[in-house]
Amino acid sequence: MIPCRRRAHTLALLSILLVHVLLIGAASCVGNRRHEASSLDPTREAERNHMVDASIIPSGITDPAVLAALRRVPRHRFVPAAYASVAYRDGPLPIGHGQTISQPSLVAKMTEALALQKSDKVLEVGTGSGYQAAVLAELVAQVLTVEILGPLARQAEQTLGALGYRNVRVRVGDGYQGWPEEAPFNAIIVTAAPDHVPQPLLHQLAMNGRLILPVGTFAQTLDLYRRTPDGYEHQTLALVRFVPLVRPGHQEE
Repeated sequence: MIPCRRRAHTLALLSILLVHVLLIGAASCVGNRRHEASSLDPTREAERNHMVDASIIPSGITDPAVLAALRRVPRHRFVPAAYASVAYRDGPLPIGHGQTISQPSLVAKMTEALALQKSDKVLEVGTGSGYQAAVLAELVAQVLTVEILGPLARQAEQTLGALGYRNVRVRVGDGYQGWPEEAPFNAIIVTAAPDHVPQPLLHQLAMNGRLILPVGTFAQTLDLYRRTPDGYEHQTLALVRFVPLVRPGHQEE
């Protein structure tokens, strides 16, 4: 039998040892949590994947390349900080100057409708925050994008550059006129609504090129045009609501 004094001393040592084990275990758990937190993807990949799985695929998008592009592009980098927490909800968000970033499912729908090829050269009218341009840049060789509002164009160019998109060129100008010196384009996408189809954009399409745009004032339709040897094929895809296409004399600087 262990004498009482020795037994008490032994129990005290065991207690101290147990406390040390518990402290080490707790520190390890805290350390692991900190490691996990510090290793989280800053592009919020899990949220992006959830957005695609919960909103984009159920909206009818099936093109694997388009779905992959939406999984890669960090939408929260293209919205004001005040809205970053809701960047992966399927809805439009304000980006300043009376403009919005379109809801992701609509971005996907318009992109898929263009049936893009990797070698394509695409014109975007209405750069906005640059999100649509980034999605396009994941899919095609060249993206040229025109924005009439200087502050938006400069911010978009900065964001796209910071994210490493080297195949996008941003220009401040009247998107209604397109980018004639860079024509023809395999595809043109307009992300604000004119009250009629701009003829310069139709003329800048390559043969078999596609133009997608919202058209109208209060009532708007999403229209798709394809250039053929006999003229232009036209298809109405949906009813939509976009901000109006800004023209010279109405822009904010």
